Amino acid sequence: MTIIDNAVYLNGHRAAHPESLEQTFETLEATGGSMAWIGLYRPTPEEMAQVAHEFRLHDLAVEDAITAHQRPKAERYGEVLFTVLRPARYLDETDTVEFGELHIFAGPNFVVTIRHAETAGVGEVRKRLESDPTLLARGPHAVLYALLDRVVDDYAPVVTGLEHDVDEIEDELFEGDPAVSRRIYELTREVIQFQRAVHPLRHLIEGLERGYEKERVDLELQRSLRDVRDHVEQVISRIDAYRDLLQNALVLDGTLTSNRLNETGLAQNEQVKRISSWAAIFFAPALVTGIYGMNFRAMPELDWDLGYPYAFGVMLVLAFVMWLIFKRKQWL
Repeated sequence: MTIIDNAVYLNGHRAAHPESLEQTFETLEATGGSMAWIGLYRPTPEEMAQVAHEFRLHDLAVEDAITAHQRPKAERYGEVLFTVLRPARYLDETDTVEFGELHIFAGPNFVVTIRHAETAGVGEVRKRLESDPTLLARGPHAVLYALLDRVVDDYAPVVTGLEHDVDEIEDELFEGDPAVSRRIYELTREVIQFQRAVHPLRHLIEGLERGYEKERVDLELQRSLRDVRDHVEQVISRIDAYRDLLQNALVLDGTLTSNRLNETGLAQNEQVKRISSWAAIFFAPALVTGIYGMNFRAMPELDWDLGYPYAFGVMLVLAFVMWLIFKRKQWL
């Protein structure tokens, strides 16, 4: 069974803890002014069909809730507001960001939350609201606000973790670590995914604020929602700055890599020049000795007593002349 928690609240207090969805619906109908909050984890199509039928949820919203993989959004279907949020958490063990998905159906007297990730956030929000009956008594709008506030608050450790990763990359850039390019790419991809989770919240909250004003939702709740919007703006500002830094880091890494290759190429060219110079210097003596080593009968100076010193002197002169030429060209 995918029901995580199932309760009916009256005046901000848990009035019933039904053991099944049928009991929830019956208790809600029998108790005037109450609110049902059903928490589901990856529900089956049959379970969602049962909830959808009882609360008259729109088919398109139900389909999105089952298939998941949605971007943050808020859509109204009659009296029901369907909201999608993307919780995130930073994993210190792997230095990566894990994204989840939370769907919320908020109606006149009910809230249905659907999780598609392993997170204790929804349960902790429920405990927080149950410990504050005044806030919970404000109904589904208060639950939606509390969930949104928790998701945004959980972004803070993620931002801190990404900032630490960016700082490490800046240090690694000048150390010549060959793996830094891949890390920049992977971190940029995580930042982009984080942007996709956070950026839509700006318009989502603005839409909620207009709706709250139109429906004359509790003024204190409206102020709290504006505070969440301020936190979202701060996260957006920081995450956008990280993406710019990573793009600059990628360009800088390419420049540094190119410079290192050029330096290596220049060093190799110098070595080639030296090797070629010494090879040419030794070639002249090798040519003379090679010719005389063929042992032909009719060769000059074979019977001359000074032939050997003469040939040796010629080899030394040729080698010295070659050395002098390459020295002047700064190849040696």
